[in-house]
Amino acid sequence: MGVTRGFHTPSLRNRLPRRCKRLMKRLADIKISTLDLVPVRQDRGPAESLRNSLDLARNVEKFGYNRFWVAEHHNMDGIASSATAVLLSYLAGGTSTIRVGSGGVMLPNHAPLVIAEQFGTLASLYPGRIDLGLGRAPGSDQMTARALRRERSGSADDFPEDVAELMRYLGPRTPDQKVIAVPGFGTEVPVWLLGSSLFSAQLAGQRGLPYAFASHFAPRYMHEAIRVYRNHFQPSAVLEKPYVMLGVPLVAADTDEQANYLATSVYQRILALMRGQSLMQRPPVQTMDGLWLPHEKEAVADFLGLAVVGSPEKIRAKLEVLIEQTQADELIFTCDLYEHADRVRSYELLAQTVLG
Repeated sequence: MGVTRGFHTPSLRNRLPRRCKRLMKRLADIKISTLDLVPVRQDRGPAESLRNSLDLARNVEKFGYNRFWVAEHHNMDGIASSATAVLLSYLAGGTSTIRVGSGGVMLPNHAPLVIAEQFGTLASLYPGRIDLGLGRAPGSDQMTARALRRERSGSADDFPEDVAELMRYLGPRTPDQKVIAVPGFGTEVPVWLLGSSLFSAQLAGQRGLPYAFASHFAPRYMHEAIRVYRNHFQPSAVLEKPYVMLGVPLVAADTDEQANYLATSVYQRILALMRGQSLMQRPPVQTMDGLWLPHEKEAVADFLGLAVVGSPEKIRAKLEVLIEQTQADELIFTCDLYEHADRVRSYELLAQTVLG
């Protein structure tokens, strides 16, 4: 039993001048990537989750995916990517060509110099393959945020200044520079801004940086965030024109019925998040009836409003609508299925559907 609703925003095609229609992107024009939340199962530990993350990275590299990102989370028993830079080194060392990066590092938790040194080290070890996605949320609850920061006074309000400081550390060394990142300076690690609201969209546009919207859990603000980003975009040394990447939850299987069954693990995990329960993965069930209340079902549907669940044919149809409506440049998919083999298969089917 699925809970996703599809896309209700009217097609953009009818709003565009005729001369623009020729420029509209199609599904075949976009890149696809992976955001791995490194899920931990109820009956397994983080060590297996980390090994599975590398195996998934190797597989999606083989399937033709563009990048493989992991996200910083803390104090969550079902997500094993808290030491993000350490994990990225493991993933980059075990793959050959795919870009690896953070989706993202929660900058308020860290001194910009520390992140510059970490990602400067990664870029020195794996040149041309490292991305640095930055978020302004703590990636945890406030108690955990205080435990992470200790005496640091960092907060989301400092985010624009912290981003600028971090980028200076990764840029060329200047003659009067008193503090340098080693490794770090001169690496020019590509910086992305991530967001689930409008703040980072505007900042990314003003700074001329690529922008990734967290539509895999906040789809309600997606269209407005894209509009704000594009309207505020100013060309920079990094980008000449806006570049938008969108997060999309994925459950692909050979049949719609199988995909709907596998998706119940995802529904249970989001339900647990909303209830403040353990986020360890739960096995799929035949029906969610009796596991959630009507208002909880509605809340899960809102959370996963952009999810694509089904067979390749159904997924292609949904993604074509998404690209038509947003004109995104890249889609980054999350897929938190209970069995690792089902996750790999899901990404394989998506690659066959989009990349051919």
